[in-house]
Amino acid sequence: MGHHLGVEPKELVREGYDQIAEAYAAWEEAGGVKERYLARLRGLVPPGARVLDLGCGTGERVTRHLCADYEVVGVDISPHSIEVARREVPDATFEVGDMASLAFEPASFAAVTAFFSLIHVPREEQGGVLASVHRWLEPGGHLIVTMGAADGEGTGDFLGAEMYWSSWSVEHNLALLRDVGFEVVSADEVAEEEHGEPVTFLWVVARRP
Repeated sequence: MGHHLGVEPKELVREGYDQIAEAYAAWEEAGGVKERYLARLRGLVPPGARVLDLGCGTGERVTRHLCADYEVVGVDISPHSIEVARREVPDATFEVGDMASLAFEPASFAAVTAFFSLIHVPREEQGGVLASVHRWLEPGGHLIVTMGAADGEGTGDFLGAEMYWSSWSVEHNLALLRDVGFEVVSADEVAEEEHGEPVTFLWVVARRP
């Protein structure tokens, strides 16, 4: 992770993913961790339920798989990614939006996924996003989210675009979740290879009681 240079983080993420939408859809991370957590979701949420995919990108990575079982709404900050998603994954509903300022009805989703997306939100806004998600979930609903595993904020190259990342420590992340009312079902630090380097993320399954 490079140094944050004072560029507006969300503009950097929006422009970055507009630039690399197709490249990211085609990029294969090692380890298959997304598939494992999609399987976890299927074990927790009955077919036909309404699911929100935050940071859905072009829909190729997660949304398409969710659509096999659920009624899915996908949101992404990148207009180009959403344009591609609407074309490639016609079974879902998509909208362009910043997850820190979205508005959905309370208790309107059985589950929310945020795979590798919350880490692009400035960390001082992440607690607010989690509070919103808690409100959007039905009682008993689940969040599956990828969070950072260490304190840090910065920019760097990702698939040829300048990208922004932000995260808290594992302990701070778990405190944020509990502070807004989540019960943490599981929290696992998972190392994956990214461009030949091991990178560790915190994968959390949380439940609205």
